[in-house]
Parts: sequence; C-alpha cells; structure tokens
Amino acid sequence: MSKLDSKIPAGPLKDKWKNHKDHMNLVAPNNRDKIDIIVVGTGLAGGSAAATLAEQGYNVKAFCYQDSPRRAHSIAAQGGINAAKNYQGDGDSTYRLFYDTIKGGDYRAREANVYRLAEVSANIIDQCVSQGVPFGRDYGGQLDNRSFGGVQVKRTFYAKGQTGQQLLLGAYSAMSRQIGKGRIKMYNRHEMMDLVIVDGKARGIIARNLVTGEIERHSAHAVVIASGGYGNVYFLSTNAMGSNVSAAWKIHKKGAYFANPCYVQIHPTCIPVHGTQQSKLTLMSESLRNSGRIWVPKKIEDSVAIREGKLRPENIKEEDRDYYLERRYPAFGNLVPRDVASRAAKERCDAGFGIENNDTKEGVYLDFSTEIMKKGREAAIEKHIHNPTDQQIYDLGKKWVEEKYGNLFVMYEKITADDPYKTPMKIYPAVHYTMGGVWVDYNLQSTIPGCFVIGEANFSDHGANRLGASALMQGLADGYFVLPYTIADYLSADIRTGAIPTNTGAFDEAEKGIKEKVDFFLNNKGTHSVDHFHKQLGHIMWNKVGMGRTPEGLREAIKEIEEVRNDFWKNVKVPGDNDGMNTELEKAFRVADFLELGQLMAIDALHRNESCGGHFREDHSTPDGEAERDDVNYKYVAAWEYQGSNINAEVLHKEELIYENIEVKTRSYK
Repeated sequence: MSKLDSKIPAGPLKDKWKNHKDHMNLVAPNNRDKIDIIVVGTGLAGGSAAATLAEQGYNVKAFCYQDSPRRAHSIAAQGGINAAKNYQGDGDSTYRLFYDTIKGGDYRAREANVYRLAEVSANIIDQCVSQGVPFGRDYGGQLDNRSFGGVQVKRTFYAKGQTGQQLLLGAYSAMSRQIGKGRIKMYNRHEMMDLVIVDGKARGIIARNLVTGEIERHSAHAVVIASGGYGNVYFLSTNAMGSNVSAAWKIHKKGAYFANPCYVQIHPTCIPVHGTQQSKLTLMSESLRNSGRIWVPKKIEDSVAIREGKLRPENIKEEDRDYYLERRYPAFGNLVPRDVASRAAKERCDAGFGIENNDTKEGVYLDFSTEIMKKGREAAIEKHIHNPTDQQIYDLGKKWVEEKYGNLFVMYEKITADDPYKTPMKIYPAVHYTMGGVWVDYNLQSTIPGCFVIGEANFSDHGANRLGASALMQGLADGYFVLPYTIADYLSADIRTGAIPTNTGAFDEAEKGIKEKVDFFLNNKGTHSVDHFHKQLGHIMWNKVGMGRTPEGLREAIKEIEEVRNDFWKNVKVPGDNDGMNTELEKAFRVADFLELGQLMAIDALHRNESCGGHFREDHSTPDGEAERDDVNYKYVAAWEYQGSNINAEVLHKEELIYENIEVKTRSYK
C-alpha cells in the first residue's frame, strides 16, 4: 500500500475541481482573523497567495530573503503567461491546453492537477487585467497572443519581454494593500532556516534576519512554501544568484517527500557560456522563437571559420544554412518544446557545427532576418508603398520586431556587443526551471500536515518537461485560485486552537540546531570558499546529470558528489561573523542543501531507466535520437523520503499515474 494519497476527487475530469470546492470545509469570515498563516517566498506564487489569504481575512506573515518582494526571481520571466481564452479563434480550449501540457510533460504529470490548471487559467488573465497589468494588445485594442513551443495555437499573453515583472508588480500591489491594512506582516531580508513541527503538524518556522543575524521564531497554524526551484544546483543557470532549494529541502528533511528531482528544464535560448569565471547565464525569451529561425552552417568548415573569426554568419548563403529544427520537425519547426529543441542543439554542436568560440565550441544561431523582411513587406503593402526598396522593407520590418521584442534585443546587445537586428543571436541550452519538487496532493499539501507547497517549489503540474509560459500560469493559479480554497479546508479545524506558542520544546530544538550550524560554519578552519564547492558540484551536475545522462556517468556523479560533500564539511571557510550581514554564511547553508539534493537528483536519474522530457538517458533513445519512454515500468511519480544524512538511503515511494481522458502515446512533433 502506497503511503501517498493524492486525494484526487472522484467524478468526471471536467467536474472534479468544481465538485471538490463545493464540498470542502470553509472558515467563516468572522473566524479568519483567529488564524495565522506563514508564506515563505513572495514571487508570483507566494505573493498572490499572501495577498489573497490576507484579503480573505487571515493573518499572514510573509518572508523573503530579498530586500523587497519586487525582487523575487519571477520578475525575470520574459515571454508570457498561458491561458485558454481562444481570443485568436484558432481552436484553443481548456481541453487543448490540458492536453498540450500533459503531452509536453511527456505523460508524466497528474491528470487532475493539469486539468484544473487549464481550467483556472482564464481567470488569471481577468484578475491581472483588473490589476492593471499592461498586456500587449492588437491594433483594435484587444489583448494579443503569442505562440510558444509545443503548441499549435496562440494562447500566450505577454507584456513585451517583461511579463514576469508586470505580473509580479500586480501581485505586489495586491500585497502592499494588505500590508497597509496590517493583514500581512512583511519580513524582508529574512530567510527560513527550518520548519517547526508540533504534534505532527507544521506550526511555524525558524528564520534568520539577514541584516542583524538574529535567529527568530515564528508560529502559525499552517506554513506555505513558495520558494521557487532548484536550478542553481548546477551553479551556472538562468536563475538569480540567490535562488536556492533550502526552504523546500528543509521540509524534506522534516518529512515532506521530494518528487522527481531529476526532472530539470534545459532552456534552448540562452546566451552561451563565454568564460570559466562566469557566475550566471542570461535567458533570451522563448517568445523569440516565434520570429527567429534557428540554424547552424551546413558545412563544418564554415562553423570552424566562424569560430575563428574568419567568417561572419550574415555572409553564409541561405542554401548553406541548416535550419535543423525545421528540417527535423516540420510540423512544429522552431516551436518544438524546450527539451526537444535543446537536445537538437546539443546534437549539432556535438557533431562539430557549433558556432561559439568558447571552451566547448557550443552555440547556434537565432536569426531574425527572414521575419524582418517578411513583416517589412507586409507593412509596405499596408502603407501602399509600391516597389519598396530593400532598405525600406528592412526598416519597416525592424520597426515591427522592435515593437514586439525591443527590450530583449537591447539586453542582448548590452551583454554581447552584437546588434541582433543585423547579426543573428548566439544561443545555447542552459539550466532554467525544475519540474521536480516537493510532492503535494491535489490540495497542494505535502506529506507533512499543515505544510503546503505552491509554484515551482512543488512537482505537480509539468511532468518531465514544462511548456513555455506555463510557469507564471501555475504560480498564479496556485496562489490566487487553488490554495485559498484548499488551505481553508485544512484550517477549518483550527478556529478554536488559539495562537501557537513559540516557547515550546519543538521551537527550542529547531532553533538550537540552526545556531549550532551557524557556529560550525563560522568556526570551521577550512581553506576553500563556499563557491569553490558550488562550482565543483555544478561541474559534476552539468556533465553527468545534465542534458545527456548515462548509467556510468550517474554512478560516478553519486560518488563524486558525496566526496565533494564530505570535503565541504571538512574544508569550507566562511569569513565574518553572525552579528550582521554575512552573504557567505547565507551561501554556506544553501550550498550544503544543494550538495545533498544534487546527490538525490543523480540517484533519481539512475533509478529512472527511461528517457522522458528533460530526463534524457542516452541508453534509452530511439535510432533517430528521440526520447524513449517506458510506460510499462515508469509511468509514476518518484517520491523520495528522507532517511538521514546518508542520501543513498532515501526510500522511494511511487504514485502511479492513471490517464483516463487521454491516450498515452509516443510524443511526436514531426
């Protein structure tokens, strides 16, 4: 008997969420101010949840390690947010969004959760428009849509290349209103250090004030973790430097199962690595694949000449360019899902056709010249310009592209010093998003009663690969439209509980453990910085638990990560003290968690003897290099239970995935 109870409601798929809401327990408005809720993380998921719960009347304590919720990593999302509105009249529907998401995730997501996500997606757009989010609009003033990878309709709402920023400002404005009313108590520059469990329920957290170094106790009737993903386990990723797994990993060590840790999103359109001292990678929005065409030279000698600076890409003739995505996947072309596009780029570069002059010769082109000329010709016709010159066409087309993507082009030019209107962008896949995370049931509750996990921090909605523009959709769906219902069902039993005291043994023990670890880091006489170990971990992860995985490489990774872990605890050096800001101390706690998680990721990847989505096992691929799933043996969620410091001893629990409304078949974008 599995320990996992997903609590999926009975009944037809399209009625599950409605019927579930109709029969959940409620907390009456006059009782909500008797209940305290802690929200850890104030990105789109946490910010929207905190604002909504406070609006409903609960007492909310919100924590973020940044100096303001406005700096949450959600702000970095560029391209858009999905919703099944069908404004374009091109055949979109709730079911189609549901199906595209399941298929895009390679049939490794929970059916009921994904359908609910598609169902509430339309509400998100209405909510955000009412908040004043400046979505892009067409000539007639109607909301505009883009296409994104893995779909054949236009369903992505956007605000130029700043969608995440604008949505976050909407959530932050809603939070600010509740902060002003006193319903949200905001703790900026605070980091959750541990979860406190009292009588089997999550009842609070231990937090560290990152400005003063003070260790604080905070109690609540429920704790919501909305702390994002764990892409920075690879050191180099598109994530903000401070993004980490610590909140999610702390609750894992207290009893929350961690699901599918090996499912990592490799984003195909990032600026390539340019040096060994680089500490972060920059994402170029997937929306650019709407208008850009991806290619490498057909002749390997042309690739060599480009890398050596002897040939410019603009000078390569059209017939000498290999638009390899259009060649391999004619039905979807440049808009195949992220995992497919990423592997195709790796294959071309591994074959020697990479165009970037870096250590690994990895890079491909994203070219806008075709779109510029196409849109220029259309604009010339609209303006009744007869026999326009090539320069007129180019100028008109450039203006159209600039209106759609201008800030992205400016960002690229500032980073690379190349003008992408004239010279194709250089891109290459990089670690971006994590589909794995804390296991939650249909109510978004972890295996710890009273501990809920939302947004990228949970595993629930994307399977083995996330479709573009679905991260913002999930974060806001969880925060605005799912958690406020499901957490009320849990909290309805707490209206007579009263305030949770913090002067108890459970809080004493948790605080003592954190203080001991702080003392250890500050007094350890090591010789290497925290970054030294983080870089070592990242090198192992990218090379052996990255885009291509083999049993031999994964076994080596497990052993090597354990060796780095042991060395870390012996030889890490953390300067400074605990009486004020100490960013090295912050990093030490986070990297300690990354080292444990990295080992579990490799274990999970070795265990899953199949290829699916972002988990590509080179020993499980088709003759033409596509992912080869094993639906007979691996159609389940792998949820791991912590067993102590020996990560190799973690216990696997399986949640079988049952598909009653779609046909599970080989994923094809050809």
